[in-house]
Amino acid sequence: MPDHSLSSGVAFSHVPVLAETLMQVLSEQPPSLWQNTAVIDATLGGGGHSELILERCPGLQLIGLDQDPTARAAAASKLERFLERVQIVPVNFAGFKPQEQVSLVLADLGVSSPQLDVASRGFSFRLDGPLDMRMNPAAGAETAAELIERLDVNALADLIYAFGEERLSRRIARRIKADLEAEGAYSGTAALAYAVAGCYPPKARRGRIHPATRTFQALRIAVNDELGVLDRLLQIAPGWLKPDGLLAIISFHSLEDRRVKTAFLQDERLERVTRKPLMASEQEQADNPRSRSAKLRIARRRPDTARPEG
Repeated sequence: MPDHSLSSGVAFSHVPVLAETLMQVLSEQPPSLWQNTAVIDATLGGGGHSELILERCPGLQLIGLDQDPTARAAAASKLERFLERVQIVPVNFAGFKPQEQVSLVLADLGVSSPQLDVASRGFSFRLDGPLDMRMNPAAGAETAAELIERLDVNALADLIYAFGEERLSRRIARRIKADLEAEGAYSGTAALAYAVAGCYPPKARRGRIHPATRTFQALRIAVNDELGVLDRLLQIAPGWLKPDGLLAIISFHSLEDRRVKTAFLQDERLERVTRKPLMASEQEQADNPRSRSAKLRIARRRPDTARPEG
């Protein structure tokens, strides 16, 4: 059902990445694909991608999914002029099932700029905040602080290595657990980032990427089961598509991109539209630094396949 409880005054400014690149690919498809149909924005966020799609494809209906109440409120405000064409559903995409097949499923993975820029969400070390990191704080999942406290040092090191691809994971895990034993709890994201940075040699602390980036990524992925829900989306989304419908996924790190690439190659329901991932132009990267790591892959639903969603 639509989410009717959304306020329209939420400050949530987010520049959608690879938006024009996506729209160029969509414009190259047969016009019949966009007639009398709907699309699903599986990660609605602030509604940036959805706004462009609705503007340029006047006949489309759009179903926007997001588990973050702040994002849904912002999207409702941005898309208000398309009200009769938009349905916003408060759900994680892994738990959604459409009533009919659609022409496009879009997923823009990862954390949005507003989530990173709000200290109270606990995603970022640039602004000190609680160690939370939950995409949906109302869902009752454990916070990053609770996760760190629950895991022993070996399990924490394994998590940081697996989800952050952090080569110093053992050293970092030992430091985190030692600090917890001494202090009882971290005061917030700044303190954790400081502890992680201290595990690096002095010269390595001054690179373009902050030393705590990979550890924070690992904790966020674990708290929100991001790879698990992505695997679920890759399993079910092809079944949401009409024949010749498109599945477009924007990823931001190699753990996501490898999963998307493998699924597009191995799922017999899909054929690749993009042989290699599409990347942001130099101009977009200059205008929006968070687009630098973005990769867009697109696949098409083969017309002669009908494997059940599973």
